[in-house]
Amino acid sequence: MKTGKVYLIGAGPGDPGLITIKGLSCLRKADVVVYDYLANEEFLSSVPPGVERIYVGKKGGDHTLSQEEINSLIAEKARKGKIVARLKGGDPFIFGRGGEEAQELAREGIPFEVVPGVTSAIAVPAYAGIPLTHRDFTSTVAFITGHEDPTKEESRISWDKIATGAGTLVFLMGVGNLPLIAAELMKNGRDPETPVALIRWGTLPGQETVTGKLSTIGKIAQSEGIKPPVIILVGEVVKLREQLNWFERLPLFGKKILVTRSREQASDLSDRLRELGAIPIEFPTIEVIPPENWGDMDHCASQMMEYDWIIFTSVNGVKFFLDRVFTLGLDIRDLKGPRICAIGPKTAEALRALKLKVDFVPSEYRAESIFEGLRKESLKGKKVLIPRAKVARDILPEELRRAGALVDVVEVYRTIRPEGQVEKVYELLAKRAISALTFTSSSTVSNFVEMVGRKDAQELTAGIPIASIGPITAEKAKSLGMETTIMPTEYTIPTLVESLVKYFTAEDEKSVKTKGKLNSKNLNTAK
Repeated sequence: MKTGKVYLIGAGPGDPGLITIKGLSCLRKADVVVYDYLANEEFLSSVPPGVERIYVGKKGGDHTLSQEEINSLIAEKARKGKIVARLKGGDPFIFGRGGEEAQELAREGIPFEVVPGVTSAIAVPAYAGIPLTHRDFTSTVAFITGHEDPTKEESRISWDKIATGAGTLVFLMGVGNLPLIAAELMKNGRDPETPVALIRWGTLPGQETVTGKLSTIGKIAQSEGIKPPVIILVGEVVKLREQLNWFERLPLFGKKILVTRSREQASDLSDRLRELGAIPIEFPTIEVIPPENWGDMDHCASQMMEYDWIIFTSVNGVKFFLDRVFTLGLDIRDLKGPRICAIGPKTAEALRALKLKVDFVPSEYRAESIFEGLRKESLKGKKVLIPRAKVARDILPEELRRAGALVDVVEVYRTIRPEGQVEKVYELLAKRAISALTFTSSSTVSNFVEMVGRKDAQELTAGIPIASIGPITAEKAKSLGMETTIMPTEYTIPTLVESLVKYFTAEDEKSVKTKGKLNSKNLNTAK
């Protein structure tokens, strides 16, 4: 059997945007993915269905497999003709033991490639607002392991040289040995007043940064309960954090926001939240699937030219409608007769992407506004086609019929309740670990309540801000016992995110003022 190939891929420090294009390309063509604890599991969404996934993470002494067993595993899979993606946190060759894995493959004559990654040694300080070099502070930097092989008889770190030999020192995986590291540096000439930063879960929205001096950082770490994974940064450049701390100042930094959109559509909202520092918790409450029967749609498609208007109420309606049109052997030219109306800019975008002219987009993105716009001309006798979900509000077709239009409503997709991680979300809500919930349609509200349970949904969400994309969604939430706290003026994902930013910015300002008043009160009491 032909031998396969192994790609030793650096996944970067945690932020999924920091993996390389080549790294993603190798992941997508793999037959087997072998991944570490520090490799963001979000990368697995890029792996095609059916690909074997094997977790071999090592975490604080808890090893799923020894390094020798990992070496044997990837070699064995490759010998069976598989393309193996060995996904490692950071860079494979910087304290990642990728060199040992490559040696094993070389000994066995198995083809391999090394795909470098963005190492946490440079990325994590950058996300904490600390440049490793700066002309006003230092031109030298050293990377040091903070966790040497425990089987070594003596340390291979030349403390007498490293302590003062480089302006900036970066220790990886060393928080457990922090007292020893600090003591060795001071014993060998490093100034006890040297600034130190400890950065935990760097580049991720849960990033934590603690600073101190070389002489005090051990006690600070203990009092703050700092645990791995942590980067230790020693040097005068740490002083720049106060000025350059960009990541932890993002408006939604550290906020855990529940995203209830369908899995296919969640990425847009999640990406926008992530860019602003939030931690999106994806909990799809709807799944969009084709109708059980295409009969009505097929009949209307065969008479497309007879319609005066086609009204699309969602991006899903556009997608499923046009997919069916193409499946029937029709094409864009068959849509040249009717005029096209779209509810919402995203729906209009989806149509324009296919070079279809959109004749009318209502100023307000709801069905009632469409009727107001269309009735400016006589609707009597006009034929209107509305391709939409099986379950949807009937107000638009009813109003159009009252105005004399001949309306055909055809089902082009269904929304169902998917199997979701109910237990995980239930636990997060119960612990008050969710900062806000987002609902982007009435279906997401209804299905969320069904999945969690109506009584539990009311209790679990009490006191947690709820962001609804528009009044219809808010009305549905209210009918199920949940009050909307945040609602945009335009019913779109971008404005929903803007509303979240405004809400939390205002809350943070209130919190700062309250703390200021309490501190002032305590000070006066002390006097």
